[in-house]
Amino acid sequence: MSTSPLGPRAAGLLLHPTSLPGTRTTGDFSHSAYRFIEFAAAAGFRVWQVLPLSPTHPDGSPYNAVSMFAGDPALISRDWLVDRGWLRIDEAVAETENGEDVLALAARRFDETATAEQQAELRRFTRRESAWLADYALYQSLRHDRELEPWWQWPAGLRDRDPAALEKARHRLDAAIRARVFTQYVFDSQWSELRGYAGRHGIRVFGDMPLYVSPDSADVWSRQDLFKLTCGRARTVTGVPPDYFSDIGQIWGQPTFDWPAHAADGKHGYDWWVQRFRRLRELYDIVRIDHFRGLAAGYEIPAGAETALDGQWVPAPGEAILRQVFRRLGRFPIVAEDLGTITPDVIALRDQFRLPGMRVYQFGFDGDPANPHLPHTYPTNAVAYTGTHDNPTTVGWWETLDSAARDAVLRYLGPRGESVPGAVLRSVLASTANLAITPLQDLLELPDSARMNRPGTATGNWGWRFDWDQLPPAVGERAYGLNRTYGRV
Repeated sequence: MSTSPLGPRAAGLLLHPTSLPGTRTTGDFSHSAYRFIEFAAAAGFRVWQVLPLSPTHPDGSPYNAVSMFAGDPALISRDWLVDRGWLRIDEAVAETENGEDVLALAARRFDETATAEQQAELRRFTRRESAWLADYALYQSLRHDRELEPWWQWPAGLRDRDPAALEKARHRLDAAIRARVFTQYVFDSQWSELRGYAGRHGIRVFGDMPLYVSPDSADVWSRQDLFKLTCGRARTVTGVPPDYFSDIGQIWGQPTFDWPAHAADGKHGYDWWVQRFRRLRELYDIVRIDHFRGLAAGYEIPAGAETALDGQWVPAPGEAILRQVFRRLGRFPIVAEDLGTITPDVIALRDQFRLPGMRVYQFGFDGDPANPHLPHTYPTNAVAYTGTHDNPTTVGWWETLDSAARDAVLRYLGPRGESVPGAVLRSVLASTANLAITPLQDLLELPDSARMNRPGTATGNWGWRFDWDQLPPAVGERAYGLNRTYGRV
């Protein structure tokens, strides 16, 4: 019997759906997604890790979401809509900036042609997601009506959610609101089908939950009482204090949580968090909490500060939140992103709930043989990575190392007669961590130009895509051999 909530030993691939091949400007839930699942299963992988599937702002970052509950309309397969008669082929290939116009057309066709059962499915979805769906659809409709103006700049009645102003907006924007509800129904239907296909191939889907919420989001606008705001603007914002990497710290800019308000939210408290995790359970088999340390304490900086020097640590009720989540939803696999400077209270919270932590091979070579990121130190209850979406590719990492660091890596890997990326993958798969993950870029041994994100940069991220020509049979065959050798099949 496994000693980890993650279950039996397994290996996984990290690939966001936007990186899938296809004819549109971004990957989506079309044929390539199903083909990728077939490749992963044949190669012995049993987990598919994705980044948040949320609708994004223009920067494209899934961690800067318009909603933590909604799905990104850009991921919707147009072919699926054509198959149901809600788009013509020529309409399906049309591109707008965000796809909203084409999807609104599909929504009108649905209204005109949907069967009684399809209409009933939409009603059931609307009822099931009532905690967030209506507010999201109204927020997005208002946001686009006002040309993406931040909500705190809206007229006071809309900004402050005056009931009369909202009712007037609902009436005026009725068609746009219904189209966005339909779009979320389509997203949910397509993702459910894709996830079901993965399950039939023995693959669990591993999703991600950003801890903090974008200020310009349906989440903050609809629940202003849960954040430290004045007239819609944050009084304090998130970040990290000065450390080895920065003498002035970092300002991230999300609004901070009003923890007493969260404790009083709902009959038993922390209802908003329970709703977030309930939605995540609908979407994924495994969930990672990004910036897990923020559930123990968060670093709060006065809004308008030029640096993070004047911030302070504020305790967070992570134990109470997780207790409510597990009590009301039952146990399910949650992974704690515990990277960076982690204090004893964070470790205690993680271990209290037996949450697996993360280990990243690239972080292991500081000269300390007890470094927790070296594979021989990994606990069973952990997720081990060659690298994450925020890391260089293994090839890119290797090229940045000086000669002493390269010597240390080669001594650790030992004589293998294979490439460094191949040997790193072998080392991570051979570890005792129950789950070992590699980004597809590392399986393909790609240079750093293929990395997904460069933290601290605002442009040039989130756009990488692969091509099927990069996945010859030999790649999958080698991966299957490694996964079988190390007991992950």
